[in-house]
Amino acid sequence: MIKFFLMVNKQGQTRLSKYYEHVEINKRTLLETEVIKSCLSRSNEQCSFIEYKDFKLIYRQYAALFIVVGVNDTENEMAIYEFIHNFVEVLDDYFSHVIHPCCSTHQYSFLFIPKQYSSVWMYYIRLSIDQLMGI
Repeated sequence: MIKFFLMVNKQGQTRLSKYYEHVEINKRTLLETEVIKSCLSRSNEQCSFIEYKDFKLIYRQYAALFIVVGVNDTENEMAIYEFIHNFVEVLDDYFSHVIHPCCSTHQYSFLFIPKQYSSVWMYYIRLSIDQLMGI
């Protein structure tokens, strides 16, 4: 089961957080800080799955943006890893050219999103997450 979904930039600032279990606000801040620190400190050669306290972290990096999903111990890591990528592809289809593939590494990068559209974009991300999760 997914516990939370985070989108974080390379500076460690949370751009989106969605929790599927109740967590107090002060504990959310502490949790996000620790999770972000553990993901940002890893190199590209390391695995994208991290055992953290009583759950697992699965993350993917798209240029300067990290998408982190916290799940319980019974969840399939590869399914969540693919879920993250599918979610990004849905955003790309909906918003047109949100990501672009890098031909040499087969990785994806987020393109610049103009400031006047950023709040609308984040609203639709939240809406898309809820629809994908069936909430």
